[in-house]
Amino acid sequence: MAPKKTLKDKSGFFGVRQKPSGNWGVELSDVERRWWIGTYPSAHEAARAYDLAVWRAERPREHLNFPEIESRVEAEMLVPQGINMKEITTKKKTTKKPSVVVNADETDEEAMARFAREHPEYVQAELEHYWKREAEQKKKEDEPGPSTVIPIESSSEEDWTDFSEEEEEEEEGCDDPEKEEFWEQFRSSDDEE
Repeated sequence: MAPKKTLKDKSGFFGVRQKPSGNWGVELSDVERRWWIGTYPSAHEAARAYDLAVWRAERPREHLNFPEIESRVEAEMLVPQGINMKEITTKKKTTKKPSVVVNADETDEEAMARFAREHPEYVQAELEHYWKREAEQKKKEDEPGPSTVIPIESSSEEDWTDFSEEEEEEEEGCDDPEKEEFWEQFRSSDDEE
């Protein structure tokens, strides 16, 4: 594709425009791509950077701000700090979705019915959205909830040994007479079954 020639801005140079900060921004573009070159304190420096970008992109000489420059090497020497061409991703144009316009002589329901007749693809897309959402909701309801896991602080054998010894001691007797009576009743009910 033929590259798009950028028109001269108020600066008098191709690809150079003044930013609100007062500095001069440089951008190079063609039909398919755009590159941000950078920001410079003067329009003249920005124009030199633009020309260097034109040389690097191998564009025709008529795109140069300074056509008297004979080579890329000469253009590189005129921009001692060099340039950093960053490609700008362009957003694809989105098509505007139709809207419902309610005429004065029709009800909301009539307008919606007319929209459904004129744009069945949007009605179908909306139905599919709600079907999908309903299926996801049902799937979540069917899944079992998370289990609760209580971590054990220590897993050494000594700890378990101490625990089992304490348990044996407790079964031998209890200091509280009310608790002792409860356990006696509890043990006797186990024996009866």
